[in-house]
Amino acid sequence: QVQLVESGGGSVQSGGSLRLSCGASGYTRDMYIMAWFRQDSGNAREGIAAIRVTDGTPAYAHSVAGRFAISQDNANNTVYLQMNSLKPEDTGTYVCAVAEYGSWTNWWEGRWYNSWGQGTQVTVSS
Repeated sequence: QVQLVESGGGSVQSGGSLRLSCGASGYTRDMYIMAWFRQDSGNAREGIAAIRVTDGTPAYAHSVAGRFAISQDNANNTVYLQMNSLKPEDTGTYVCAVAEYGSWTNWWEGRWYNSWGQGTQVTVSS
């Protein structure tokens, strides 16, 4: 089992930036994909960005491509999400997740992920 702890959320105005961090601990050797999901007030969950741990390949939802960047620090088992040009619709709870197996081409499907963090709140005001 992998334990995940997110940090870096906060409140910003539209157009601002935030950088989220997700630290993994425990049995991290078999991590395949690390991803960020956004959960809204109705608890609907959307895959935002993912990184293939083995080679650092990133993937993004259309809604954030060109504004967000995901990266990893393998030495510290940490993944980052740099969020620029934030919009009010980016508001939500950002949750980090890890998959130890699954389909990279369908990375946005929550069913692949077996470890989840508690989330960090991001609020963007207009």
